[in-house]
Amino acid sequence: MIMPQTNHKTQVAIYARVSTRDKQDVQNQLRELRQWTKKMGYKIYHEYVDNESGAKGRSERKQFALMFEEASQRKFDLLLFWALDRFTREGLQKTIYYLQQLDSCGVKFHSYTEPYLNTDQELVRDILLAVLSSLAKQERRRISERTKAGLETAKKKGRRLGPPNKAYLVDDITRLATKGKLSKKAIAKKLKVSRNTVTKYYPKTKVA
Repeated sequence: MIMPQTNHKTQVAIYARVSTRDKQDVQNQLRELRQWTKKMGYKIYHEYVDNESGAKGRSERKQFALMFEEASQRKFDLLLFWALDRFTREGLQKTIYYLQQLDSCGVKFHSYTEPYLNTDQELVRDILLAVLSSLAKQERRRISERTKAGLETAKKKGRRLGPPNKAYLVDDITRLATKGKLSKKAIAKKLKVSRNTVTKYYPKTKVA
């Protein structure tokens, strides 16, 4: 059991989120989280509440962004949320990044419905952060491997990789415009580039 501090009353920030498509009432989360905080003898610093999809990034969730801004200023000691999927649903790598960022700010975190997912117990803190770090590395490795595999497959199929080469575009656009007598729209579709790109490199002289 976690014992409340006596010389300093732990400042707790509560984060709650419901999607506009959820049938849940955010007050259900808040009520339980408030009771837990009171039971622990902690003090609520602020409640951050978003009515947005958890798949949205930090910049699209105003309260989520504000929470991290104030975490960096060390305005609270502990972040309490209902469950990890209420915290964020941006994928494993992003989730781990957020949790590690909280730790780098000196802010602990606690998942109310997932007691194993917390760093307010010193006994499990280092182990949990080490596991999260390992998972993050594995996820980055998997993404890198998938990217390399995709590029290799594209290369074998003869697809050009990277940004279009200007010389290649000038030659092909000129050829298709003069010999093929294709419209800008047709050239863009054939070369799989934007119409603006075709216009940029389209022959200045009138096509016969």
